[in-house]
Amino acid sequence: MKFNHSSIQSFGELLRYIRPWRIKVSFASICSILNKVFDIAPEVLIGVAVDLVVEKENSFVASLGFSSIESQVIFLGVVTFIIWALESMFEYIYSIQWRGLAQVVEHEVRVSAYDHAQRLGLSWHENQSTGNITAILNDDVNQLERFLNNGMNQIIQVIVSTICIGFIFFYISPTIASIAVLPVPIIFAVSFFFQKKLSPRYKKVRDKVGALNSSVFNNLLGIQTIKSFMSFHNEKQRVSDLSQDYQNENVKAITVSSAFVPVIRMGVLAGFLGTILIGSHMALSGTLAVGSYSVLVFLTQRFLWPFTTLGTLVDDFERSMASSKRIFDLLETKEHIVEQEKPESIENLKRDIHFDNITFSYDKNSILFKEFNLKIKSGTAVGIVGDTGSGKTTLSKLLLRLYDPDQGRIMIGDQDISNLSIESLRNRIGIVSQDTFLFNASIRENIRYGNKLCSDEEIVSAAKQSQCDEFISSLKDGYETLIGERGQKLSGGQRQRLAIARAIVRDPDVLIFDEATSSVDNRTERLIQKSFFDLKKNRTMIIVAHRLSTIRNCDNIFVIKDSAVHESGTHDQLMSGSDSFYAELWNIQTGKKI
Repeated sequence: MKFNHSSIQSFGELLRYIRPWRIKVSFASICSILNKVFDIAPEVLIGVAVDLVVEKENSFVASLGFSSIESQVIFLGVVTFIIWALESMFEYIYSIQWRGLAQVVEHEVRVSAYDHAQRLGLSWHENQSTGNITAILNDDVNQLERFLNNGMNQIIQVIVSTICIGFIFFYISPTIASIAVLPVPIIFAVSFFFQKKLSPRYKKVRDKVGALNSSVFNNLLGIQTIKSFMSFHNEKQRVSDLSQDYQNENVKAITVSSAFVPVIRMGVLAGFLGTILIGSHMALSGTLAVGSYSVLVFLTQRFLWPFTTLGTLVDDFERSMASSKRIFDLLETKEHIVEQEKPESIENLKRDIHFDNITFSYDKNSILFKEFNLKIKSGTAVGIVGDTGSGKTTLSKLLLRLYDPDQGRIMIGDQDISNLSIESLRNRIGIVSQDTFLFNASIRENIRYGNKLCSDEEIVSAAKQSQCDEFISSLKDGYETLIGERGQKLSGGQRQRLAIARAIVRDPDVLIFDEATSSVDNRTERLIQKSFFDLKKNRTMIIVAHRLSTIRNCDNIFVIKDSAVHESGTHDQLMSGSDSFYAELWNIQTGKKI
């Protein structure tokens, strides 16, 4: 049986992956082999029984020392019982072993793939669709599980059946064996032809299901927007088109795979007819015993018929290897943010932060920062403002090492953050972003996400500092209130305040607010601003804002323009400067300038 080169590569990767379970695989394989050996034996026993009836005292069983007909029949009955019992026993064992292995590998592959995906850099995630990743973790892993459940056993049993029956054929009658195996090269050639056609088709099928899942997933996330714009028909049509594409690719693959079995059956028929015609002639002429002829007639079908399963086997194999390739492509994707071999740990970040001559771009065609410099003193509250797209949020991503600069370095004290343990760095930084993500859990669990070890008292304290204790207390279930997927049961302002509480409970050395008050009303913003500067004690605060009122009381304000620090200073200093870009922004926002 010959498969596509990429399929063989995927199969090799699968075998390497399941190597830790090689003892279980070996035991399951041995049981599959023994089951097939005993499964073939009844056809041989039929020939022995025919031989016993025809030859009587001169039968094969008699040559084993059983002279009477009765003893031969009893012996044959006992052997038949033992063979059927062993065949059934090994079938039970291999089923348990292969299915158990399939479940274990399915779990390990899914968890490993998910863990690897969540550790990959933001740049990778931004170029992937969530639906496609979900399809890999669910559909592709399930397809792999189905193959391990049945496919591995089928491959082993087809090989064992071919070898064992072929040996029996050549042992009894090389002439008939030669006739019976004549269709085999044709069957293999046809298998290779169909497999070559199927491999690219199933790759397209997996790609189409990924696109379909992505569209459905994104639509469900954006259901409010769809309802608001009454886009039901358009979105239904979009999903329908993608589903139709998936269906069309499946139909193309099915059309090819369905033609396989009828073609193979013609080869089986040719071998079967050859055995009957030549074998009958030899039996009638006395050159072949009647019992041996009976064995060959029954075994011809057993020898050739498994090849009819090649259609299903090749079909399942190609589907599974297409899925395996997607899984292993994900697992082999390299992380862009790599730690040093022996990274340094850092106890705290209560030191100056220096963006030292950094150059950075999201893509090589558009440089965002070039030889950029910015220094933040430890323990101060700084504001970062600028036009949309000037790179304000990017600075926080660089500080968290969600991205690395193309050139230059980011220093915390005298340590380059690229030399630090990523875990120790991020554990000391808290961030509240404009795009707040909350989990489908209780309010208490969402706040505790910032610090798994925090007490209930610390949760309440953080909620009070972020001005959300009041609305939480007004809810029927208080801190145990379930907030729905992405916090959809709360208002935008309530979600942001919970995100602030989550960051506060982390008790970080550096606290970053990236448009953290963009969705709250003016009264709540003033209360949160007051809390901001209560939180400043013993920590550095970085506030990225469009609403300049948020950063008015900062110790220092950096204005980013044209990929550089255009100006910096306190609010009063910047307002008093001539031709100040900050003052222009302030006057526009306060209505003094239109």
